[in-house]
Amino acid sequence: MPQVQLLDLAGPVQVFDTAARLFGAPYTLLFCATSEEIRSAQHLSLARLQRLPDIDGRSLVIVPGTGASPSQSRNLLNEETKPWLQENYHAGAQVASICSGTAALGEAELLHRRRCTTHWKFLSELQSCYPTAQVVDGVLYVHDHGIITSAGVASGIDMALWLLEQDCGPRIAAEVARQLVIYFRRSGLHQQVSVYLQYRSHLDSCIHRVQDWLAEHVSEPATLADLASVGQTSERSLARAFKAATGITPHQYHLLLRLEVATQLVRETSLSLEAIATKSGFGDARQFRRVWHKHYGTPPSASR
Repeated sequence: MPQVQLLDLAGPVQVFDTAARLFGAPYTLLFCATSEEIRSAQHLSLARLQRLPDIDGRSLVIVPGTGASPSQSRNLLNEETKPWLQENYHAGAQVASICSGTAALGEAELLHRRRCTTHWKFLSELQSCYPTAQVVDGVLYVHDHGIITSAGVASGIDMALWLLEQDCGPRIAAEVARQLVIYFRRSGLHQQVSVYLQYRSHLDSCIHRVQDWLAEHVSEPATLADLASVGQTSERSLARAFKAATGITPHQYHLLLRLEVATQLVRETSLSLEAIATKSGFGDARQFRRVWHKHYGTPPSASR
């Protein structure tokens, strides 16, 4: 849309472009609008844009914000864009927005009975403009039936990393975040930081290599000898270096990775606890319940 905020556009673009160029993620980026050239809010012109191309149901459409309020944004969505968004969403495409771009989804009638969010200063106005939407406060991004909305500006990067993780897995998302020097990745609805990045703010390549291996083999057993072989060092040196770099032991880190996988499965699937225990490497449901309760203070069933 005209007056697009550059960071709203560039942040997610950098995430998906890095994933495609460096890690072979299956993304093709298209930049489209209703005209071949628009002027950004920062007075930089964007040219040679595609005119609302034909896309398929596997696509992701991202609508960046403009800085305009929801009521002002109504005038930015023309009659050509509205049916284009509707048709592609109903054909299976995911539709995401950043900041005030959420209002464009409202104008396209995509927020009816959908949980959504926007920049904090527009939350009340968004709810007033689209009373059937379920506007959520205090979150960075929200996903509801293929509609993904984010709070604005830098949170668009967090949203893009989450979308990348859904497509390509946590390892690629973590690698892209590291390439972008984002060591503390924020999650949408939960306050905790992803363990895949929480212990990565160091420069020890040996420890990064071990962490990468553990992330790829979460459900498998891993002895200190196994990890020392991966890091090409001795067990004693690895144990000392790992603790110095991360503040925890390799065993503790592996356990946190397993808990993160299990947490996602508990909250987002209907798998049995036995199946979740197997997939996350806990062996059986009894051990899984014990570790979960020790970490969270509640049984897994409380998170479903």
